[in-house]
This record gives sequence, structure tokens and C-alpha cells, in this order.
Amino acid sequence: MAILIDRHSRIVVQGLTGSSGRRHGLLCRDYGSQIVAGVTPGKGGTHLDGIPVFDTVAEAVETCHADVSMIFVPPPGAAEAILEASEAGIRLAVCITEGVPVRDMVLVNRALANSSMRLIGPNCPGLITPGQCKVGIMPGDIHQPGSIGVVSRSGTLTYEAVKQLSDAGLGQSTCVGIGGDPIIGTSFIDVLSLFNDDPDTKGVFLIGEIGGTAEEQAAAWIRQHLRKPVAAYIAGMTAPPGKRMGHAGAIISGGSGRAADKIAALRDSGVQIAESPASMALAMQKAFKAAGLSSHDS
Repeated sequence: MAILIDRHSRIVVQGLTGSSGRRHGLLCRDYGSQIVAGVTPGKGGTHLDGIPVFDTVAEAVETCHADVSMIFVPPPGAAEAILEASEAGIRLAVCITEGVPVRDMVLVNRALANSSMRLIGPNCPGLITPGQCKVGIMPGDIHQPGSIGVVSRSGTLTYEAVKQLSDAGLGQSTCVGIGGDPIIGTSFIDVLSLFNDDPDTKGVFLIGEIGGTAEEQAAAWIRQHLRKPVAAYIAGMTAPPGKRMGHAGAIISGGSGRAADKIAALRDSGVQIAESPASMALAMQKAFKAAGLSSHDS
């Protein structure tokens, strides 16, 4: 079992005919994902490497029965693309676009409050269920099917964690990059809840970073609800206050958002902490051991 996507997911790429949409749309198809349609206003009726292109998402849903959207629309139009996907009946939208204005995302989240569509991102690498489906820009070859759920604010660190997990024989159920912007569609807690309910996810690895309080909130939820071994890595231990580190949401301000506070909260909730990026798989193995389980069972 997996969460959010599997081999049956039918994907429309909004922005398929742009350079990034084309490249990653075709890479996802090469991985095995069902890329059933593309959307570029004004290019409806054309095809890209055998993939039909429509003017609207509604047409792609009606004609090709798409239920997942991967969005590569430039920042000024990304919010409108997300809302179009929702209105067309898409169940899951994955917005890869970086630089979406915060004000736009405030309006998007308000509009999606009454929608059945889940949004991943923006400014995220997407998600992958290894061996079944990839919706995003992550390198598929480093992932291996298994039962470790991965959720992360950082794309690059996700790839490092996954490579270590795979090399250690710890395959993944689903890996979700939730994005590093201040306002995103799906939170740590949302994904942790899905992993908690998935019988084939045996353990969880969480990757956080400085800025905001999402990791502290996740720690409190883990303490109360999560019934599986959890390990984590928090990036930004040496970040000076007031400096933004990589992501728009990774900034320490007003005395909050420090890595040390996040690590303390997670430790208090029984999470095994990786002390460096090089020890992420080891931390996951220690989490299993602390729970009296064998990581080989994963």
C-alpha cells in the first residue's frame, strides 16, 4: 500500500509544453507514471510526444479521466492553476513552482478550505511511491520499494536521506516533499497522519529545517498519536538569527524557528535525531531498535 499516489494515478501536467514541464513530465512517464494529458491554454488539440494537450484542466479530466495534477506553471499564474485544478475535480495537485507570492497562497488556501482537493507544495520536489508512480522532480533511481515513509521540507536533503535508506536496505512506501515556503497546502501532520494509518508503512523519517513552528507541532502530534518508529533530521543548526537559509520559510525571527528548539521538541516526543546529514539511515535503524523492532522487518 502507499499514500496519495500509486500505479493507478492518472496525471495531467499543467504547463506540459514549457521546458520544465516537458522534461519532468516525460521523466515521470519514463518512470512508469501514467501521464495522460497536458494543459497549456492556446495549445489545445496538439500532442507532445504522444501526450494530448488541452486548453483547460476540465477538458483533461473529462476526456482522459485525470485525477492528479503536476503543476509547472510560472509563479504569476501558479495560484490560478491550482484553483483551476480544484474546480475541475482533481483530487491531488502537486505544485512544483518556486516563487509563488505569499499573498497568492493565502488566497489559495482560503479557497481550498472547502475543496476536496489536496495540495502538495508549492516550491516542492513532489512525491513518489517507489516502483509505482512519481509526480515531481526527484531522481527515481535512488528510491526503492519498502515501508519507510519519508516527509520533508527540503528536496535535496530528501534525496540524501532516501539514498542512505535505500543503501541500508530500508525501502520507502511513499516519499513526500511538502515544500519550504511559509504557506503550503499540506503539513507535516497531514502526512504523518496518512503514514500512521497506512498498514504497510512501518516507520517514518522526517526532515525539517529552521523557521516556523511546523516541526514543534509535528512533535506534539507524534507524542500523542504516532504508533510507529520515527527518526528525524533538522537542518540549520549553525544558522545565524535573521538569516534566510535556502527556503522562503527557513528564517529564524522573533526568537522562534531555531533548530535546537525543534530538535528538543522531537526528542521529547521519542523521535530519534540524526546528528548530521551523514547519519540519517543510522538514526532510522536506531529508532527501530529503540522500539524493540528490527529494521529488517521494514
